[in-house]
Amino acid sequence: MKTGKIPESVLKRSVLRQLHNRRDEVLLGAGVGEDCAALTLEADEVFVMSTDPITGTGKEMGSLAVITTANDLASSGAEPVGVMLTILLPEESEEALLKEIMRDAEATCEKFHMQILGGHTEVSAAVNRPVISVSGVGKVKKDAMIKTGGARPGMDIVVSKWIGIEGTVILAKERERELLGRYATTFIDRSKDLDAYISVLSEAAVAARSGVSAMHDITEGGIFGALWEMAEASGVGLEIDLKKIPVRQETIEICEFFGLNPYELISGGSMLMAAEDGNQLVHELEKAGIPAAVIGKAMAGNDRVLRNEEERRFLEPPKPDELYRVIC
Repeated sequence: MKTGKIPESVLKRSVLRQLHNRRDEVLLGAGVGEDCAALTLEADEVFVMSTDPITGTGKEMGSLAVITTANDLASSGAEPVGVMLTILLPEESEEALLKEIMRDAEATCEKFHMQILGGHTEVSAAVNRPVISVSGVGKVKKDAMIKTGGARPGMDIVVSKWIGIEGTVILAKERERELLGRYATTFIDRSKDLDAYISVLSEAAVAARSGVSAMHDITEGGIFGALWEMAEASGVGLEIDLKKIPVRQETIEICEFFGLNPYELISGGSMLMAAEDGNQLVHELEKAGIPAAVIGKAMAGNDRVLRNEEERRFLEPPKPDELYRVIC
């Protein structure tokens, strides 16, 4: 495709014709010449908004863009409503890639009852691989919004599912040929299939009903980064037992293969939560078929401690995600 804004014929054929899912709140959505989207709310509701770039993978980008933003919105207790997508493609891109991105995004929106509200598509020499900038909109009752900074001293810290899921899936898909030099096809396929767990909408809904005090979806920087951010936002310390942090064997082995730290690997699919009764929260999540574990407590003061049996060390501020050591 030629450099510049996508032609109207391509926009209609490969973008707009892929969009079918609609929500009642949307008064104005995606269309030729439309620069904005418009939504309506009930009197006791507020908008929640989020934005993310998708740069670390070339496979199923459209789906990942929607899931990542839906997870962000869900971590505030909000119901995701829709997304706006800005898609930047390298000059050598073919129209089929754009259509694939939109089909994946629309299929994921349909799964989570979201709508693609609009956006922008462009071919640019400024990028050497596809980039998606996604902005999400959700809604929540005014008195039901949950913050990352809601943890208080004495609260239990809970993690859902397993850390490193998203990074494991990306590495299994993007570096499959290298991994096949050591691991069986069944292992690689099992690692890829973890993408079924990347959404956290289910656990967010259970947690919100259970009166959770803080939520933060674990993305770039991994569990260590998310712990630091929750503690910093809440103004609390932490006492975390490293051995209680749940991690899949697939993640451990793939991280060992590439020399990565699984605790600093992008972990979409895992939610970090703070609750007065973490064991009860774990019980409620497990009743919904979602594994979870209490990994420590929020503490008074500023010390953020990681404990590994007798060894104790301090948590550090978030670092660049481990994924970028392999995929950049």
